[in-house]
Amino acid sequence: MKAAVLESYKKFVWKEVPSPTIKDNEVLVRIRFAGICGTDMHIFPGDFHPRTRVPFIPGHEIGGVVAEAGREVSGFRVGDKVAIDPILWCGECPACQRHHYPACVKLKLLGVDMDGGFAEYISVPPHMLYKASSGLPDEHVALTEIYSIGFHANNRAGTEDGDILAIWGAGRVGQVILQAARTRTSELIFIIDPLANRLKIAMENNKNVIAINPLNENPSEVIKYHTNGKGVDIAFEAVGHADEIIGLPNPVRCCVNSIRGGGKVCVLGLGDQPLPILFKELIWKEGIIITSRVSHGEFSEVLEHLEKGDLNPESLISGVFPGSEVQKAFELLQGEKNKYLKVLLDFR
Repeated sequence: MKAAVLESYKKFVWKEVPSPTIKDNEVLVRIRFAGICGTDMHIFPGDFHPRTRVPFIPGHEIGGVVAEAGREVSGFRVGDKVAIDPILWCGECPACQRHHYPACVKLKLLGVDMDGGFAEYISVPPHMLYKASSGLPDEHVALTEIYSIGFHANNRAGTEDGDILAIWGAGRVGQVILQAARTRTSELIFIIDPLANRLKIAMENNKNVIAINPLNENPSEVIKYHTNGKGVDIAFEAVGHADEIIGLPNPVRCCVNSIRGGGKVCVLGLGDQPLPILFKELIWKEGIIITSRVSHGEFSEVLEHLEKGDLNPESLISGVFPGSEVQKAFELLQGEKNKYLKVLLDFR
């Protein structure tokens, strides 16, 4: 089979590699599309070393069809359209014993800790597969993983009908939090980002959204104005770094300042810098800080909403490249990372 192999950091090679074989309890998937994730963009220059070691095949946002099923596999047949949950839990640590799998201390990820989906085929155990309807476009199936992060965040935060929300960051994660939230609440949602193109996507593809550019106006003041001084029920932090905009505190503290009394802050951003918080501001409100990591069984929920037409996956797709042009795709994203949301690789 052909695969996009990261031969050395910053250098992909489209080459022939051995096709995977399956055991009796495994499934061979013919990959159709795979998404390029922010994690992949960090792997590309070597930021994940030594967790990732070249040469290897990245890719964990994967959609395809069943090409072969082992003799012991039930529930899947050749031709079934599937999304692949790339996460492997140990099942033994204290978190796993309490079914809190995203906190697994030995968590591993396809395309990070082992070869992934930037290839024509991959073999996986059936518990990692989620069946999609035959009519769902292949491109949309490959977006199941990124959507699952947005649904998991809303599940962690307990978003429900009637909640007013604020989302800091309108990149890929912020956009899927927004779309997932819209399946729960029809109330006002604020989305905050200094990039006008991202705010435009959020506004054009979702109802009852107020976009705020923090370079032009103070988000907390805008939120107070539109909520009669109350603030939002839940604020999501999806920025992922500690950079402050002049005149504003860091993103997490901005979230704290925007919630009502008893409100919640859900933090997803995986930045490496410390984020100072004035806890007095949080304690005065008796606010709650929640974190959210990857997903936990939300694939079925995502596919259900995709099939019902509740989500707008086309709004996330900024471009599609053949798998053979993976190097071009990564170099483009490196050079203009703020221009694109989700770029897909086509392995059909």
